[in-house]
Amino acid sequence: MAEESLRKASGYTQPWFCLSRCKTLHRCRNHSRCIRTKDHAVSTLVRVTQYTCMLLSYLMEHKADKKKLVVKLKQLESNMSSSRKMFRLGNMVHALVAARRTKQLPDVVPRFCLTASNLARALYFVCDAALWLKSVGLRPDIDKPKWQNWATKFYYFSILMNLGRDWYEISWRLEQALQGEKTKDNSSWDKRDQELDCVKDDDGLHSFLVLLFQILKRHPPLLLDLVKNLCDLSGPLDTLGIYKTNPGVIGFCGILSSLVGILTLASPHLKLQQ
Repeated sequence: MAEESLRKASGYTQPWFCLSRCKTLHRCRNHSRCIRTKDHAVSTLVRVTQYTCMLLSYLMEHKADKKKLVVKLKQLESNMSSSRKMFRLGNMVHALVAARRTKQLPDVVPRFCLTASNLARALYFVCDAALWLKSVGLRPDIDKPKWQNWATKFYYFSILMNLGRDWYEISWRLEQALQGEKTKDNSSWDKRDQELDCVKDDDGLHSFLVLLFQILKRHPPLLLDLVKNLCDLSGPLDTLGIYKTNPGVIGFCGILSSLVGILTLASPHLKLQQ
């Protein structure tokens, strides 16, 4: 608090990501983090472009007068995918650092889920780097289908671990809300408690969904993280053949996930803390 008051008194405000020479221009005390955030922002914008091209090409592929445009969109999508692989070259180190940090969390379930997720992401980036070496011709002997399959599996496992952490957070908050309902005093009801009254006399799935809605409504970071992970799940489910869909759905989910990522970058308080 004292440090924050000192920064406000000096007129210092750290931007959501710094430009070049941010340490000099903005007196940034965490220059490396600003660089990672800037790289993440650029990578996310490239991801939005890639999935937008995927969605548009899917919507136009059956129109005879749009064939040339579809070809250009698919080419741009491929170029954006290759560009994202270049941005990921340093992400393996960041994932390992994150795994080391989450390994120290006090709660067992978040510690396991987040550490396993970060380790799986690191392995995913290793596979992705190998595929990039194959695409640029540096390692033409690499078995592309095999490495793609492993990359998808690691990515899928990482998302499942993130969803496990989300469900743990939701379950904990649901339990807290139900306990609060049982122990609250009539004289200390507030507006937020009264929102739960509508489920007091209901049973089954309806009451659970209403209570879940209230929990997510009160915790936007948890809601955004859940939406992002569910959207990211569409790609590997289709690739692994678990639940087949189409490029239109994958493109839409990819755009939505990327927009959530941009939102959490622009407003860090909306990002679920690890």
